[in-house]
Amino acid sequence: MYKNILIPLDNSDYSNSAADLGLRIAKDFGSTLTFSHVYAARLHDDRFRQMESGLPPKYQEEKEMQRQREVHDSLITKGLQIISDSYLDVFEKRCSRAGISYNRKMLEGKNYLEIVKDVKGNGYDLVVMGALGLGVVDTSTIGSVCERVMRRINTDLLIAKDSRIEGRYIVGIDGSPNSFGGLMSAIAISRFTGGEVEAVAAFDPDFHYTAFKSIAGVLSEEAGKIFKFKEQEKLHEEIIDKGLAKIYQDHLERAAVLAKKEGVTIKTTLLSGKPYDQIIKYVEKTKPSLLVMGRVGVHAAPGLDIGSNTESCARSAACNILIAGREAHPPVAEQKKGDIPWSDEAEQLIGKIPQMARGMVRRMVEEFAAKNGYSKITTEVMLKAREMMH
Repeated sequence: MYKNILIPLDNSDYSNSAADLGLRIAKDFGSTLTFSHVYAARLHDDRFRQMESGLPPKYQEEKEMQRQREVHDSLITKGLQIISDSYLDVFEKRCSRAGISYNRKMLEGKNYLEIVKDVKGNGYDLVVMGALGLGVVDTSTIGSVCERVMRRINTDLLIAKDSRIEGRYIVGIDGSPNSFGGLMSAIAISRFTGGEVEAVAAFDPDFHYTAFKSIAGVLSEEAGKIFKFKEQEKLHEEIIDKGLAKIYQDHLERAAVLAKKEGVTIKTTLLSGKPYDQIIKYVEKTKPSLLVMGRVGVHAAPGLDIGSNTESCARSAACNILIAGREAHPPVAEQKKGDIPWSDEAEQLIGKIPQMARGMVRRMVEEFAAKNGYSKITTEVMLKAREMMH
C-alpha cells in the first residue's frame, strides 16, 4: 500500500519520532523513503534588508552596504545548506543501516509551501511528519507547518506525536469513503505490527434536542402551530435518536464486513455524543498507539480541505494520528432501496415526515419489512415498524 513515503525533517523531537515511524513502515512495506529539509535563505535575505536602516553609519555607504549584503547572502545560504545536509546525512545513515531505498532532498523556500509542492508533484502515497517543530511551546498542540500541510494535501498523512507503532489502532468510521479507506490503511499496517484494529462510530443525538430547544424559545404560538413543533419533537424522540444509532451501527457492521474480506476480525464500538469529543475521550481511556480518521466526513461539501472532527482530533488526540485521503467502498447491497414496493398511502404518509429524517425512516421501515417477510410496504407495515422502535 505504501511504496513511496515522504518524511520532512527539521531535527525536532517530533520530527525524529516521524523518522522512526517512517523507517518502520518503509521497512515493513518495502517502500522507498524520500526525506527532505526546507531552508529559507531568501527569507533571511529579506529580513536583513529590512534591518539595514538600523546598521551603524559606517555601513550605510552604498558600496559597503552592497559588500555586506553579498557576505551575508553567502554565509546564510551556505550555512543553511550545511545545516540541511547535516540533517539529511544523519537520516541517510539510518536508511543505509536498515537496508531501505531512499532519496534525499534539500529544498529552498517557505517550508509548508515547498512540502506541499513536493507532495503534489511526486506521487507519494504517505507523508509522515512531526506534529510540532522546533518552535514548540508548552501550549502547542499542532504546529503551523503540519497544519498547513494537512489542509493542502489529499495524500495519507501520518502525524507523529511519539514513535509508537505497535499496539491498538482505533479507526473513526462515519460511513464516508475516506473513513473506510482509513480502515484499510490500519489493517495494512496491522499485518506487520500485529496491532489490534477497532472501528469506532459516534453519533450525536443531543444536537437535535438543542436545536428544538432553541427553536422553542423564539417561535410564536402561531408559528409553533405551523411548524407543528410538538409533533416534530415527538418524532425526534421516537425515531431520530434510534434511527441515528441504527445508521452508525450499520456503518460499523459494514466496516466489519470490509475487514473480514481482508481476513481480519475487528472490534466495533458505538459511542453517543459529539463525535470528536467522544473519540478523544475514548482515546484517553484506551490509549491506542494510532488513531485513524478520514480526511473528510460523509457530509463534506465539495472542496472541503479537512473535516472538523478530524481537525479537532488531530489537535487533541494524545497519540499518532493517520489522516486517510484514500477511499474504500464496502458492499452496500444490504442498504439497497426500492426492493420492496410502497403503497401510495404509505408514500403519502412518509412524505409528511420532515426531510431531515425521511430517508432514515424509509430505510428503517424497509429493513423491518424485509426482515419480517412483507412483500409490500403499507401504512399498516409502517405502524408495526414504528411499534418495534419502542
